[in-house]
Amino acid sequence: MSTPDPITVQVIGASLVTVAEEMGAVLRRASYSTNIKERADCSTALFDERGKLVAQAENMPIHMGSMTGLIDSLEASELTARPGDVFITNDPYHGGGTHLPDITMVKPVFDGDELLGYSANIAHHSDIGGRVPGSNAGDSNSLFQEGLRIPLVRFATAAGVEQAPLAFVELNSRLPHERRGDMLAQLASVELGERRLREVHQRHGRETVRAATAHLLEHSRKRLAAALLAVPDGTYRFRDLMDPSDGPATEIVVAITITGDRVALDFDGTGPQSPVGINVVRPALEATAYYALKAVLDPGIPPNGGFFDAVEIRAPRGSIVNPVEPAPVTARTDTCQRVADVVLGALAEAVPERVPAASHSTVTYVTFSGEHDGEFFVYPEVVAGGGGARTSKDGMDAIQVHITNSSNLPIEALEQEYPLLVDTYELIPDSGGAGTHRGGLGVRRDVRIRCEHAEFSAHADRQASRPWGLRGGQDGTPGRFVINPGRADERALPGGRISGVRLREGDVLRVESPGSGGFGDPAQRSPEQVREDLRNGRITGRAAREHHGF
Repeated sequence: MSTPDPITVQVIGASLVTVAEEMGAVLRRASYSTNIKERADCSTALFDERGKLVAQAENMPIHMGSMTGLIDSLEASELTARPGDVFITNDPYHGGGTHLPDITMVKPVFDGDELLGYSANIAHHSDIGGRVPGSNAGDSNSLFQEGLRIPLVRFATAAGVEQAPLAFVELNSRLPHERRGDMLAQLASVELGERRLREVHQRHGRETVRAATAHLLEHSRKRLAAALLAVPDGTYRFRDLMDPSDGPATEIVVAITITGDRVALDFDGTGPQSPVGINVVRPALEATAYYALKAVLDPGIPPNGGFFDAVEIRAPRGSIVNPVEPAPVTARTDTCQRVADVVLGALAEAVPERVPAASHSTVTYVTFSGEHDGEFFVYPEVVAGGGGARTSKDGMDAIQVHITNSSNLPIEALEQEYPLLVDTYELIPDSGGAGTHRGGLGVRRDVRIRCEHAEFSAHADRQASRPWGLRGGQDGTPGRFVINPGRADERALPGGRISGVRLREGDVLRVESPGSGGFGDPAQRSPEQVREDLRNGRITGRAAREHHGF
C-alpha cells in the first residue's frame, strides 16, 4: 500500500476532521439538555477499521480515551456488528467510559460487508439515575450509588432504534423526555458521521484513504518523537495532594522518564483508591496524560492513535488512578485535574519555559434540582476559575483548564430554563497568586432559588489546598461554597464533595472557584501593571502593599 502524495494526505485528514466537527454540530443542535446544547459537554470522533482514532473534534480532552475504549470493548465482545448497527455503553470498568453520566455511542461503518471504520460520540447526560439528581455528587461510596450502569448493548439496527434499551434508560432517569431527546441526537450524529465517512471513501478510494490515515497516525508518532528529542533525557518527578475526604489527603505522584524519543509516565507511589467518587479509571488517566504531554511538548500534534501508542503509562492497581471495581468514579475529573498538575509540574523541571503555574485545576461541578410548575428540573454547571500565570504573561481569568473544555451556561439561558436567578457573576479580587506575572482570577457566582424547594449537590477540589505558584510566584486562593452570604443564617459548606443540601425559596448558594498560581517574584512586577490591576479591580490595595510594596 503506497502512501498518497502529501497534498492528498492533508486533504483527507482535513476532511475527516471536518466530518467530526459536523457530527459535533449536529449533536449539540439536536440535543434537548442545556448541558449538551449550550455547554457542549460532548465529543465526536472517527476511527479507522482497526479501531484507531483518526479524527476528533475539538471538544473535551477527558473524552479522548473513552471512545477508543468502547471500540476495544466491542471488538472483544460476543456481539456481531452488522451494517446499520449502533452500540452504546457507559460502564467505566468494562465499556471504556470514565463515569456513568457519559453515554458513548458508536456506529460501525460498512461498504457492503467490508468495515471502513467507526463513527462515535460521547455526551454527558444531566441525569442517569443514582442516589442524587444529576448523578454527579462526589461523596458516593460505590459505583452502584452513581446511576444506571449500561453494559455494551445494541441500540439500533438497520430497521431502526431498539426500543428496549431506550426505554430502560428513560425509566431510570428523572428526566426521561430529555434522555430520549439527547440519545436520539447522539444517534443522528453518528449516522451523519457514517454518511460522511462513506463519502470520503467514495471520493478518494478505499485504499487511498487507508494509506492516508496510516500516514497521519505515523506523522503524529513522529512529531511526538521529534518533540521528545528536544527535551533533555532524565526522570522528572512531581507530587501534589487531593483535598481530604474520609481520611488523610491522597497524594498523586508521577515520575516522567524521557529517553531519546520515548516517554514513560509512572504513577507508583500514588495513594490508594478513595472511598468517595474521585477515583480515575484507566481511560480517564490516559486521556489526561495525553492532554498534558501534548500541551507542553507540541500542541499542534493531531490527537490520534499514533500519538497515543507512543506513550507508556504505568499505574498501580488499587490506587486512586487505577481503582478496583466497584470503586466510585463520578467526580473523577477533579483527580484528573490534579494528574494534569503533577504531569505539568514534572515537565516544568525539563522545559521550564513552557509550563505555567498551577491553574484552578478543579471542576467545581454544581447541580441544582427540584420541581417547578409540576416538572422536575436538573441544572448542571461547571464554574470556571483562574488560569496559571505564564513565563511571560499573566494568567487568564475565569477559564476552563486542562481536561475540561465546556462553556458556561449563559445567564439568559439559565434563568429561562430553570427557576433560578443569578444575583452575582464576577471575578474575585486577589484570588490570583501574586508574582512577576499574576495568576488568573477565580469566579464568584451567586444563585438564588425561585421555587419552593431545591437540592444542591457538588464536587470540587482545591478547597483545602491552593494552586501553587512557580519560580517565587505566590499560590492562588482556594474555592468554597457558602449558603446565604452576608445574612444572619450564612453558613459555609464543609469540603467540596456534597450531596442533597436542601435549599428553600429565597436562599442563595454562592460558588467561589479557586484562583491560580503566580509566576516569578512579586517584587519584580512593574509598577504600571500593579496600578492597572488596581484600576481594574483585579487586586485590592492591601494586596498591592503586601506583595508589591505599594
